[in-house]
Amino acid sequence: MALLFHATGWPRHVWLAELARLAPGLDVRTQERMGNLDEIEFALVWKPPAGLLEACTNLKLIISAGAGVDHLLALPGLPDVPISRVADPDLTCRMGEYVLQQALMHLRRQPELCACQKRREWGSHLAPPKAAEVTCGVMGLGVLGTHAARMLKGAGFDVAGWARSRKRIRGVRCYAGAEDLEAFLAQTDILVCLLPLTDATRGILSLPLLRRLKGNGALGGPVLINAGRGQLQRDADILAALEEGALKAASLDVFETEPLPQDSPLWDHPGVIVTPHISAISSPRAIVAYALRQIALVQAGKKAENLVDKRRGY
Repeated sequence: MALLFHATGWPRHVWLAELARLAPGLDVRTQERMGNLDEIEFALVWKPPAGLLEACTNLKLIISAGAGVDHLLALPGLPDVPISRVADPDLTCRMGEYVLQQALMHLRRQPELCACQKRREWGSHLAPPKAAEVTCGVMGLGVLGTHAARMLKGAGFDVAGWARSRKRIRGVRCYAGAEDLEAFLAQTDILVCLLPLTDATRGILSLPLLRRLKGNGALGGPVLINAGRGQLQRDADILAALEEGALKAASLDVFETEPLPQDSPLWDHPGVIVTPHISAISSPRAIVAYALRQIALVQAGKKAENLVDKRRGY
């Protein structure tokens, strides 16, 4: 049995070192050293090139090295084997921390206070509202979204959530489907997007949707936090929403094109906080441990965890 490892954009030596440390006897293959393809039964990958997985005809399981799986489902010739997506506590906690940090920054009017500081202006008029006066609406109530919603609730925010199917989360008003979307958006002061990227969600953060957010709340206007996938948003529509007042501010960790182009107006917009896709950086140690657990489950004749429904795209 062998494991194929490939992670586009990540330092390979770090991951290979963790694999060697946690599973010293494991036969790990790379694109440059595939060996006997019949021996490769598992793959731990992030954005593999087309044809790489297709060449491994004895695969039993593909493990995404991150929470998203759109990079796999878009591959032509993807082998018809189960896919496990990462739902690791380390990644989940990191995402919750990011969402809570950004929500608190907007609640406490930190971007405006920073602008006052640059102008040497005493911003005592920028008194923040209470967290309970602000509704955070979380779009996407999977593992990451549910944890983020609970953290926001624990910080005192009023919290609502929306997903494709009905969920139950203590202390969170949950909405589901297209029929509930209007009611969810109309009460939302801070919109947190943690949706998976599918054909149905691509470009969902558009100007028409942003115009439906609560416009007269305690923050003086709606705020967007997108820490999901860049293709969920339309960068130009976010800028348009900011200019017309449909949005007051935005914290964006993901973008349609990454890295964000130097000439993007988002860099300099006073209402935008730009972070470089670091909301929930995968820890090689945690992800490798997760992958090894999935391999052990399959070898024991059991199902891997967090299997992807390919029809839904997550």
